[in-house]
Amino acid sequence: MANTTTTEIASARTEFFDKVLLVRALPKLVHDRWGQRRPLPTGNSKIIKFRRYSSLSTATSALSEGSQPTPVALSKTDITATVIQYGNVVQLTDMVTAINAESVLTETNELLGENAGESLDEIYRDTLVAGTTVQYSNGSARTNVNEIITGEMLDKAIRTLKNNKASMITKMIKPGVNIATSGVRPGFWAICHPDVEYTLEKLTGWKNTSEYPSQTDVQADEIGAYKHIRFISTTKAKVFTDSGGAVAGAVKSTTGTNCDVYAIMIFADNAYGITELRGMGLKTYYKAPGSSGTADTLDQLSSAGWKATTVAKILNDNFMLRLEVAASV
Repeated sequence: MANTTTTEIASARTEFFDKVLLVRALPKLVHDRWGQRRPLPTGNSKIIKFRRYSSLSTATSALSEGSQPTPVALSKTDITATVIQYGNVVQLTDMVTAINAESVLTETNELLGENAGESLDEIYRDTLVAGTTVQYSNGSARTNVNEIITGEMLDKAIRTLKNNKASMITKMIKPGVNIATSGVRPGFWAICHPDVEYTLEKLTGWKNTSEYPSQTDVQADEIGAYKHIRFISTTKAKVFTDSGGAVAGAVKSTTGTNCDVYAIMIFADNAYGITELRGMGLKTYYKAPGSSGTADTLDQLSSAGWKATTVAKILNDNFMLRLEVAASV
């Protein structure tokens, strides 16, 4: 374990030091927002089982008088997920806290909180972007993608989810009496990157949140809606750098050769679940100097950290869709 010593964080006393530290740029963490929450009780197992019964086939044949219909069997699908532990820790020497003007421990705790949030958001995101219902802006694979998003692409995504009998998450926001406002359709939720947001806002049929008849219905980080899809924007949305087709036109590329591919995740109701081991979903820890016993004989080391026992699981691939597109420069 690497200790944080005065070599890494030297005292700032050689110059005037402003104890109000600079603000860090933080992303919006949204990938757990629409998952079913199913806590796993302790003392049982680290595996949770989700179960879904299949719909019965329609019965369209007339019954014969006095004759019983042939019974049909129920069919189920079981989906299991195993909770996994994640965590991070920072260790400080006693000299770091003794000679620095700022509260290193307070700042460390804030950093760890941010780190826990971002880490879990990425873990959930990377599970969700592995779904099998996917549409590409052009071609039939990620390696073909080099076109930006269009309204037609979103229309096809909506059609796919509707044909999959996916239920919308939000209810209709009815038109109001305010000037320049109109209703918002019942909808699915989508997560997109700000680079894609730039193009979305130019689509015919796009409605900014400022145009919603009721601002109380706007979710945190929501940017607007296109027909049956409402959008959340975050820099944590998945980007497959240099994974698309050859650059064609003014589209973003990390190397200038192949397009960066942006995943727009569109969710219907009951698409995925988030499970945490009850009481151990996310815990923080602080060990004072000397608490390690003989491992810290001179009370020189303290540590702070976090640990989470959790898992994300796709429950129905038909209820979510990944749209992969390029982004304009």
